[in-house]
Amino acid sequence: MRYENIDQSLFIKNRRKYLNLMPEGSVSVFASNDVLPSNADGSFGFIQNSTFFYLTGIDQEECYLILVKGGGEYLFMKETSELIRVWEGEKLSKKQAQKLSGINEVQWVEEFWQILDAQAAGKEEIFVYRDTTQAAKFPSFRLKGGWMAQHLQERYPLAEIRNPEKSLNQIRLFKETEELNAMKVAIEITHKGLLRAAKFLRPGKFEFEVEAEITHEFLMNRSRFHAFSPIIASGENACVLHYVDNNNCIKDGDLVLIDFGAEYGNFKADMTRTLPANGTFTDRQAEVYSSVLHVLKETRKLMVNGNTVLNLRKETTDLIAKEIVKLKLVTAADLKRSPELVLKYFPHGVSHSLGIDVHDVGDRNTLLAPGMVLTCEPGIYIMEESLGIRLENDILITGSGNIDLMAHVPLELEEVEKIMINT
Repeated sequence: MRYENIDQSLFIKNRRKYLNLMPEGSVSVFASNDVLPSNADGSFGFIQNSTFFYLTGIDQEECYLILVKGGGEYLFMKETSELIRVWEGEKLSKKQAQKLSGINEVQWVEEFWQILDAQAAGKEEIFVYRDTTQAAKFPSFRLKGGWMAQHLQERYPLAEIRNPEKSLNQIRLFKETEELNAMKVAIEITHKGLLRAAKFLRPGKFEFEVEAEITHEFLMNRSRFHAFSPIIASGENACVLHYVDNNNCIKDGDLVLIDFGAEYGNFKADMTRTLPANGTFTDRQAEVYSSVLHVLKETRKLMVNGNTVLNLRKETTDLIAKEIVKLKLVTAADLKRSPELVLKYFPHGVSHSLGIDVHDVGDRNTLLAPGMVLTCEPGIYIMEESLGIRLENDILITGSGNIDLMAHVPLELEEVEKIMINT
């Protein structure tokens, strides 16, 4: 395992929290992700289903989990055959799976249907996890949860097949100490990636070369992959919110917006910094940067118990409106006549949940509460000046306010210039 194993106590707690929300005697079924084909005999790198990992700690394909409230836990694993041993290497043994998950009853996957039939017999409800957001985004793709729900409905026609997604999402919102520790490691690896990128960055380099430096730093620090496709956006590219081509040559005088994060043990970090390619901000760049930084600090103060992401967006929009007037992009009279003008300069949200997924569970109306981790990411984008600035830190909500988990990462103008090699 590239990352250090997370203690099984986390997954035992997670299963207990889930089962506490389920009816007595209920049966719940969960499936791991599969390896996806690319072309010919190739495949994409394996990434585990977030909920399956949350409940088991197992990072392997073709696995199943059955949870019976008051009746036991059953984990099913793919057994290593001679062919697998030669071509792929050893899969997890039963003993290893027990140690990772804290589940005593581990069987090979061939036993799944026999045991499920026995546990599901006579049940009026069977819970099968499906990610509805993913299903809506990829309607033509045959997702494992959807296939499983359909198959179980045919196999057990008298049972109601229900989705426990809402219950799971509710408990996933609140991070345990073990989860926070993994996220802090991901944040520190991301910090190292920023420092390496800053020292490498200069006019004449390509955006993808900066990405390569970050990737190297991630891999050298036991992160398996980027938490999401990194954005390395110089000049006007920074005004494209999801620019991931990273193809352009960086010019003297450009600002480079870097939105990226490391993964560690399936947990994610999400950071954005905006760096001057030649090591020094121009007066105008510093002026806009200072506005965005001010908004980030003010928005962070509003990330407290009882607020919502939706309300944060409204409050941040008001702050941005004042800044774009100061920056002489619009007048107060312009905004009074057309309040939507602010969207030209700030067209995206300001916060989302963070955890096993970069855009983790929770919606814009969820009340913030202790144990949640969210991003704070205001920006101002001025296409006519080829200038886009976004700043982003990860914030932990506590009972007495919040903690900036990236407070130690360079953010102030002077700090950013100081980490550039060519200052």
